[in-house]
Amino acid sequence: MKTVFVKPALAERKWYVIDAEGKVLGRIAAKVASMLRGKTKAIYTPNQEIGDYVVVINAEKAAITGRKAQQKLYYRHTGYVGGLKSTTYNKLIARHPTAALENAIKGMLPKGPLGRKMAKNAKIYAGAKHPHAAQNPTAIDL
Repeated sequence: MKTVFVKPALAERKWYVIDAEGKVLGRIAAKVASMLRGKTKAIYTPNQEIGDYVVVINAEKAAITGRKAQQKLYYRHTGYVGGLKSTTYNKLIARHPTAALENAIKGMLPKGPLGRKMAKNAKIYAGAKHPHAAQNPTAIDL
């Protein structure tokens, strides 16, 4: 069986839009990460960036289950000794409405330069408006 290697110029890349309002955050992130990697295509190759572009709207209205809003912690480090900071989901969403979904998607992508490049193809917006109407994104219902 031959290894498929797709030239980046020949890879057909589409635009999709997903409305996150009322949908579970983890399920949205899993679907978006799969589309960014290109796993929905027949020409999927793990070491190439051939995935589609995904626009997520209403990210601040994504639902989470259980008591995660009060209990789930997000960590970051200042770079100084003892500089580990934590914040809850509610506080994170109040400051950065798209941060929770961005973190979830990045966690499901490969680590390193390829994953960072794939993460840039996810356009996440807190509200219902987005500036990508010219690309004619196809709506996807989860």
